[in-house]
Amino acid sequence: MVAHRVRASVLVAAVGFSLAACSQDQVAAGIAGSGLAAAATESAAAAPINLSGALPDFTSLVDRYGPAVVNVAVIEKAEPVANFPERGMSPNDPFYEFFRRFGGGQIPRGNPQPARGEGSGFIVSPDGYILTNAHVVNGASKVTVKMTDRREYEAKVVGVDERTDVAVIKIEGKNLPTVKLGDASKLKPGEWVIAIGSPFGFENSVTAGVVSATSRSMPGEANYTPFIQTDVAVNPGNSGGPLFNLKGEVVGINSQIYSRTGGYMGLSFAVPIDVANHVKEQLVANGKVTRSRIGVSIQEVDAQLADSFGLDRPHGALVGMVEADSPGDKAGIKAGDVILKVDGNEIETSSQVPALIAETKPGTPVKIEVWRDGNSKVLTARPEEIKEEGPQVASRGGADTDSASKLGLAIRPLAPEEKRQAETEGSILVEDVDGPAADAGVRPGDIILGVNGTRVKSVQDLQKAASKGGKVVALLIERDSAQIFVPVRVG
Repeated sequence: MVAHRVRASVLVAAVGFSLAACSQDQVAAGIAGSGLAAAATESAAAAPINLSGALPDFTSLVDRYGPAVVNVAVIEKAEPVANFPERGMSPNDPFYEFFRRFGGGQIPRGNPQPARGEGSGFIVSPDGYILTNAHVVNGASKVTVKMTDRREYEAKVVGVDERTDVAVIKIEGKNLPTVKLGDASKLKPGEWVIAIGSPFGFENSVTAGVVSATSRSMPGEANYTPFIQTDVAVNPGNSGGPLFNLKGEVVGINSQIYSRTGGYMGLSFAVPIDVANHVKEQLVANGKVTRSRIGVSIQEVDAQLADSFGLDRPHGALVGMVEADSPGDKAGIKAGDVILKVDGNEIETSSQVPALIAETKPGTPVKIEVWRDGNSKVLTARPEEIKEEGPQVASRGGADTDSASKLGLAIRPLAPEEKRQAETEGSILVEDVDGPAADAGVRPGDIILGVNGTRVKSVQDLQKAASKGGKVVALLIERDSAQIFVPVRVG
């Protein structure tokens, strides 16, 4: 089985709930988890359970908060043309004339067409900030937000964080309807939750279920997100939509499913709203997310490991390796330690540790309680910032103010191995492109060699050179061993 990130379209409608769809155990668990019934005593547990009138009514919740759930329509950038001459080249491409003149006249035919997609989101502020999934809007050339009253807005992508699959977009509006954010840390297995979305294009759909588990890690993920697992029906068309508890509070963003077929099989995963909101605050303020690390690798503690380390039960995160000179190493953490607490937060599963450390401001002292040689020991670590391998400059609108962003470029330094493989003297790789640069023909994978005749060897060099330019900046780029200047109008 594989984990699928599913795209979504979300509007709102109320639907009924069928008692026949739930087992008696599920219903009882849901009642207890939602607080609709008092905790059962031993005598009550032995007595017959009367389910009459016990199921929740979701209609008032949907009526109140449904208008804040929006449809996100996306026009994606055309797939970049590469590997000339095997793939098509547009006449608008700045290299078209180069290859027409020097490539023997063999101009490939075909112009890649941009793809269209849909996703979901929900408004979190009256002035138009919207949360959605990163995979819904990442790489989009145009984003349109549609509300339940049929109003439409063109949206700007404020920022995208692929590690958590969270994105923030912004529309220009006033007094817009908003959702209420809840506390995902209080969720318990068995608690009722509902999702609003447009599975397979069936708009205004509401699906209900219960929380199956919390703090789940996904195979292959970096585990910065302790996912909420539910049995709510989530299908392609639900991504980016809100997951509500019975109080009408958003507790998560529907993000992934675990499936053999790509369709719903009872395993749905949502990003906890506290994680998403933390990402949102950083994207709005800084245009990027800063995360911390302590430089240790960890794994789950099973029953056998717990017994071998003398723990009373399986819990915590077992340290497998500590990087030399890392914050963890300097704090005294050793391989074989079991992390039990991070700043007072008890660690039940290993997936909690990266998330807690990541949210810590770099350099801030963190108390880490470890289990070593049959005793607990408290150490102090000062996490360092994770150096992201992705783009250092994002073209996202809103918070970005640097020169490269105004050009519509997301760039990063080329790694030494990449330079050797590309056989280039360049040092700056275009990871993503938008706005003016995209209109001029710059593409992901291009290597930037110079700006206005000045060679650039770092991101900082490019920013400095671009800031000295006028309304048009001439970029010297390399693509497939060819070099050409591309004029880009500053946005």
